[in-house]
Amino acid sequence: MARSPGSGYPIRQLVAFGVLLAVVYLLVFFTGNGSPTPKLGIDLQGGTRVTLTARTPDGSKPSQDSLKRAQQIIETRVNGLGVSGSEVVIDGDNLVITVPGDDSSQARSLGQTARLYIRPVLNVRQGGTPAAQAPAAPTPAPAPGAAPGAPAPAPQGRPFPKDQPTTPTPTPTPAPGAPITGTDLAVKEIAEAKATRQSTDPATQQKALAAIDCTKPDPLAGNDDPKLPLVACAQDGTHADLLGPSIIDGQDIADASSGFNTQQARYEVSLTFKSAASETWAKFTSQNIGKQAAFTLDSKVVSDPVIQGATPAGSATSITGNFTASQAKELANTLKYGSLPLSFSSSEAETVSATLGLSSLRAGLLAGAIGLIAVLLYCLVYYRMLGLLTALSLTLSGVMIYGILVLLGRWINFTLDLAGIAGLIIGIGMTADSFVVFFERIKDEMREGRSFRSAVPRGWVRARRTILSGNAVSFIAAAVLYILAIGEVRGFAFTLGLTSILDVVVVLLVTAPLVTLASQTQFWSKPGINGLGAVQQVARERRALATTGAKEL
Repeated sequence: MARSPGSGYPIRQLVAFGVLLAVVYLLVFFTGNGSPTPKLGIDLQGGTRVTLTARTPDGSKPSQDSLKRAQQIIETRVNGLGVSGSEVVIDGDNLVITVPGDDSSQARSLGQTARLYIRPVLNVRQGGTPAAQAPAAPTPAPAPGAAPGAPAPAPQGRPFPKDQPTTPTPTPTPAPGAPITGTDLAVKEIAEAKATRQSTDPATQQKALAAIDCTKPDPLAGNDDPKLPLVACAQDGTHADLLGPSIIDGQDIADASSGFNTQQARYEVSLTFKSAASETWAKFTSQNIGKQAAFTLDSKVVSDPVIQGATPAGSATSITGNFTASQAKELANTLKYGSLPLSFSSSEAETVSATLGLSSLRAGLLAGAIGLIAVLLYCLVYYRMLGLLTALSLTLSGVMIYGILVLLGRWINFTLDLAGIAGLIIGIGMTADSFVVFFERIKDEMREGRSFRSAVPRGWVRARRTILSGNAVSFIAAAVLYILAIGEVRGFAFTLGLTSILDVVVVLLVTAPLVTLASQTQFWSKPGINGLGAVQQVARERRALATTGAKEL
């Protein structure tokens, strides 16, 4: 008979699990800057709430459809896989964002409009910030209104042609005697900024370039017209540039990711454009070698690399800047899920107290520990020393789960709430069920007259199929629940699915090999030790009856 998994090479399988466990904890202690503890949800540790107020260029009331689309985009940005425990709700004309922890900057960044445009740099700036060769980018879509094969935008160093028509944005005038509201003031500031910083008149452009104050909040943020030139500040506020009309829209981004460029020792955001956009970028880079292209995000320049060579169509391009790892990751996540249909201004952040608190966490963990101890005591009474193998397997499973939760908190922003803890407890209980199935199959084999040593591999072959089927059903149920559910229920489904997978790993790589090794020793084969004496007695009685019946015949 071929060797069965879990019984043929027990030492190798235990070593494999030990290697997996070591890798998990090496990642826990040697990656990331946070403490080696899982992130907690709003219901356990509280959070930060920020109210975002919608701003429209003409001061009109935002539509509910726009608010709902903005809510969906922000939820996707903040939740990713839907397990971060954050909340985004519509409150009148506002969006209220609540995130776990006390980092208000994270909640504020979620309201970033994220309107990305790639524009040519028109002014020649002394002592600029030349970047290394811009990595290849996919093909950008042609500039709005441009015919296929149209020439690239005006080269660097030339003011934008004056003869291009533009329609100035009228500045709303409050009714006589009416107080000037915050909305009226915002509309006026946006209109004035457009009239100067997006003018097609070279003289006005130069005045705006000289007068712009990059230390103040930008009233034009997220409201610039991509069809017009733009005087924009660098994101770090060190300088301003005159930019031409957009050649690529952020809506042409197919995917975005962050990473560390080892050659240049900095973090960057890699963009993959849709097919139509890469041809535009390839043509633009081939015609503007030695000039700069600016990546603007909400009317600010986040990167202005010097084009050092033509970029092949279909390749990726990068946004570089003074990013930290978290900033690059947040920017990539923001660009990946698209720009908001509205621009927002944020209020002061406020702290939200935990709805349940750490006392509830302790109570939940205590309840789980009591249940786990009860299961272990039952196993010790019913299975004697085999119950110790159950305890060891469950302990190793818990240690593995803890390390994975820490890593998931860092990698996908997973936060552990009470619903997730419930999923973990149920999943660990299912792991104990797998042990019971295995041990009962061993008993069945011994009732048929086999020794403990020969019953273990045969019992494992019979139990393995049942264990795999049970965990497959559990995982499918968790996956369906995760897809269909929202909010905390997704956290429950996520942890239940995770423990279903780990149950299979632990039973295959820990429990089955340990029982196999135990069956090969004289000590564990004693009926008083393994608790299988009654089963062996049944087998002897069956043999005796069979022998007596044969003699009588």
